[in-house]
Amino acid sequence: MPNLWNLHRRLHLLLAVALLASATAATAADDLRPALLLNGSRDASHELSGRWTYSKDYYRTGLTDINGWVAKSRMQRYRDLDVAAEEAKPGSPVFFEFDMDRGPAMEIPGAWNAATPELRYYDGLMWFQRKFNVQPRPGERSFLRFEAVNYRAYVYLNGKEIGRHEGGFTPFVLEVTQALRSGDNRLTVGVDSRHDAQSIPGEITDWDLYGGITRPVRLIHTPASFIDDATLRLTEAGRLVGSAQLNGAGAANQTVTLNIAALKLQVQARTDAQGVARFELPAPAALKRWSPETPQLYDVQFTAGADTLRERIGFRTIAVKGDQILLNGKPVFLRGVSAHEEELGPNPARRMTESAARALLTEVKQGLGGNYVRLSHYPHSETMLRMADELGLLVWSEIPVYWTVDWDNPVALQKALRMQAETIYRDRNRAALVMWSVGNETPVADNRTRFHVALAKSARELDPGRLISAALLVERQGDVIRIADPLLPHLDVMAINTYAGWYGDDKLDDLKKLRWELPTDKPLIASEFGADALAGEHDSPGTSRAQLRKWTEEYQAAYYRATLEMLHRIPNLRGLSPWVLKDFRSPRREHPVFQNGWNRKGLLSETGQRKAAFDVIAEHYRLLPR
Repeated sequence: MPNLWNLHRRLHLLLAVALLASATAATAADDLRPALLLNGSRDASHELSGRWTYSKDYYRTGLTDINGWVAKSRMQRYRDLDVAAEEAKPGSPVFFEFDMDRGPAMEIPGAWNAATPELRYYDGLMWFQRKFNVQPRPGERSFLRFEAVNYRAYVYLNGKEIGRHEGGFTPFVLEVTQALRSGDNRLTVGVDSRHDAQSIPGEITDWDLYGGITRPVRLIHTPASFIDDATLRLTEAGRLVGSAQLNGAGAANQTVTLNIAALKLQVQARTDAQGVARFELPAPAALKRWSPETPQLYDVQFTAGADTLRERIGFRTIAVKGDQILLNGKPVFLRGVSAHEEELGPNPARRMTESAARALLTEVKQGLGGNYVRLSHYPHSETMLRMADELGLLVWSEIPVYWTVDWDNPVALQKALRMQAETIYRDRNRAALVMWSVGNETPVADNRTRFHVALAKSARELDPGRLISAALLVERQGDVIRIADPLLPHLDVMAINTYAGWYGDDKLDDLKKLRWELPTDKPLIASEFGADALAGEHDSPGTSRAQLRKWTEEYQAAYYRATLEMLHRIPNLRGLSPWVLKDFRSPRREHPVFQNGWNRKGLLSETGQRKAAFDVIAEHYRLLPR
């Protein structure tokens, strides 16, 4: 029996490897571009923000009944129905166990976790409804664009299902031309926040997953044929290269005009049979390159027939040469910080308005004197990326392939590849974005490495003008720290997370003894390092470093001084993103005095109070060579 059991396990492993390889090959051959994008700024766009009613559905009875049967009609919250009017009919035999019109309401966009204390830790299915009035014009098409719904979305318009989406941080677009009616419309969205072994991320994280419609929803009207997406970038050869993708029956053989008024540039191209127009031309001599010091953005306009798409685009190059990161051909050291997508305040709802994004990133740019931000551990909102463009902050972006995933499962790989592609297509016009990360702190194993290699390969194919990295685990033997990761050959930039002096038995004075034996043929970023401190918790004046207490601002500041001294002994260190900009929600962190559901490693408190370590980092960045 043991031999048969071992044979069964080997056969199962071989089958899993074969399936994963097959999924990778199929995805590489397929087009990962979402069917609809509707990127950029458009005239006929209406926000559906505001008060939406909601109804909890913890047992998911609005989708299915027991045994997987169809949900009972009295539970189907997506029905196009005035429940109060039906109930008022004399002698009616029907009754309902929902009423979306008379339900409680919350502000959308925004996570439900912040709406009421009752919903703080709700994890399951929630139904949302928004009524709106519209008068579609003959010949136009209409679409709903959701910037993010966390995690699974089930979308109904006027009682008809129009689409589904999985993935909590990327946009999706659904055409509603046929389902939309002139006058009043009823939009219903089921949102399931629950994660499982096949979701990206998985079931356990160190941040709050924030269920709900967390980013804006827009109703967009277009001509019958329209510009779905357009892109333009600067190559290292000094040329502008780009494309425009038209959608519609008349997409082929159309003239597309590219215009940058500030550069007196106007060129035309014709679409091919697939509706794609391609541009390539020398960059005008007057073009100013985007950089953190001069974040020059240009108003770029694409026009085809009756449709116009507008973008704000900066032009720069990013590359690696030896152990240097080159921005516009010159070495750059990344002085930054990691950040979660949470606005400042005691009850964040992941409602990332322009002012909320500016408040966070201004602390990085002006407060810390930074030129870089690591947007962890998932694609942040479009507002954050555009604000980084405007302020002049280089960006590391990642998808939540985090800690552990069902590495052998081709379904999980497909989800990760599609999420990565949705992010790339959304953000490829952002000059600030210079690096894609394909993972964070994932344990080294053959199946895990195959998974990451597939992501790295796909990212290079979809977006050859940016760098690839991953936040890697390290191995420690005594006082020697090494990277032993087969993923390294597939990365442009190495990155390591280290917490010696906080986790483990090291004292702060032990850090000076640690030796980093790392490859030196590539640039290295210290992607995470940090220690917790409760804002306002202090040691007595004059306390020696050996006697400092964990959780105090003094210990956190001393930790940073010792860690920075240690890290700068690494010869190819080319960037720093300490963990983390501000305290953030995390259900894992439940110390009743210091945490209470917050990870306290922020340089700022959740309300924006600067801790002593903030000034340590700011002073360190001020003294670094420019």
